[in-house]
Amino acid sequence: MTTRYVNPPGVREVAAYTHAVLRPGVPVFLTGQVAWDSDGKVVGAGDIAAQAAQVWRNIRAVLAGAGAGLADIVKLTTYTTDLAHREAIGRERARHFPPGRFPASTFLVVAGLADPELLVEIDVVAVVPPERRA
Repeated sequence: MTTRYVNPPGVREVAAYTHAVLRPGVPVFLTGQVAWDSDGKVVGAGDIAAQAAQVWRNIRAVLAGAGAGLADIVKLTTYTTDLAHREAIGRERARHFPPGRFPASTFLVVAGLADPELLVEIDVVAVVPPERRA
């Protein structure tokens, strides 16, 4: 079975995400990634575009460490401190997926994150296909 993107009749179809993603394999659960560099410093304080880009660099690095890649992501949960950041976060996310092949997604606005300078955190679930399992 290959990856199947599910947008069934009866639910609103949205171009920015998929309602469900089916794929055989081993699940990989990432800790929520934020805009910290490898020294623990916030990248892009006050700049949502810079922070979103750093989050995706971190996601890519953690997935690679688990033997996975961005194409293996099946679910995202995005937390932000301001709804006004949604467009910039969405633009960055769109850079990493082909049109119509977005993971299932949830987007939340929260009162704060682990560090007051952080503007976005993304929690990822990926599935590594059986043929690439370590």
